Amino acid sequence: MSSTLIYTSAWCPYCIRAKALLDKKGVAYEEISVDGKPGVRAEMASKAGRTSVPQIWIDGTHIGGCDDLYALERAGKLDTLLSA
Repeated sequence: MSSTLIYTSAWCPYCIRAKALLDKKGVAYEEISVDGKPGVRAEMASKAGRTSVPQIWIDGTHIGGCDDLYALERAGKLDTLLSA
């Protein structure tokens, strides 16, 4: 089973969509909120090279944000990543 990490913000619709897809697939994930935590957001931005949320890692590989997650799903590649 893979290890999934997602940086989020409570009111971000893209974060909610990304988590909904992971929940639908039964994926357990570690969620790190960046709300009111500029140091945590800076850490995420440093690791991801992006400042927007969500930012998602599967098994230590940065896959990007919500659109990237759904693109993997549409391409039939997400289940493979999650089951690795």
